[in-house]
Amino acid sequence: MGWKDRVILITGASSGIGRGLALELARRGARVGLLARRRDVLDELVEQISAYPGSAIALAGDVRDAAEVRAAANRLRSEFGSIEVLIANAGIGGTTNAAELEPSEVTKVFEVNVIGAVNSVAAVLPEMIREGCGQLVAISSLSAYRGLPKSAAYCASKAALSSFFETMRIDLSGKGVDVTIIHPGFIKTPLTAGRKAKLPFLMELDDAVKKIIQAIEKKKKSYAFPWQLASVVRAGMVMPNSMYDWIAGRNSFRE
Repeated sequence: MGWKDRVILITGASSGIGRGLALELARRGARVGLLARRRDVLDELVEQISAYPGSAIALAGDVRDAAEVRAAANRLRSEFGSIEVLIANAGIGGTTNAAELEPSEVTKVFEVNVIGAVNSVAAVLPEMIREGCGQLVAISSLSAYRGLPKSAAYCASKAALSSFFETMRIDLSGKGVDVTIIHPGFIKTPLTAGRKAKLPFLMELDDAVKKIIQAIEKKKKSYAFPWQLASVVRAGMVMPNSMYDWIAGRNSFRE
């Protein structure tokens, strides 16, 4: 898969993984639509990308608003052409201690991490199906596999995101639209910055971005990395609950 002149819509493009993907794909010649709320940050990113082989346009909007996402997708199509790849990356964290549960916080995390992705898919999928080609990419997390301390909202939202895209993958079989679910571990982004806890197998953003792009190019159905942490997580999935609870309860990465 070559990236030159391919039209990509990236949500959550103003920082972290989204920004890293936008820069790297533009370096490879892609035409990138940058969707996020912060117009000023997006404009700066577009200016930076102007020096690259690819190109970009800023699409300021909130993924929680289906109409805004649809309008952003329509503008991208009108300026660059048919959207070939959606990277549903927009997401937020949140520390949710069960003893201090705040429904409003859980709601906000789900609105961005899950409903935002649903709105993004809805804004591009009808056209992809009609044209018989396209790729939906979800940036989920290894935390989708099992619950982690003080991360109820985040873990649950990523589990929902992965299940949603898995169902999309099954439903879209034979329609020419591929689905790829990415499950990263800890990456150096604003989402992990400032934590006192040592994050196992913490990756540099550039390294993570290259792995994600490679998985998209290969049209992997699911890709979890780094392999060391992914192996630990998979082992946790088959552990007895009592053993998992004991280990997880002594390893909080939220502090």
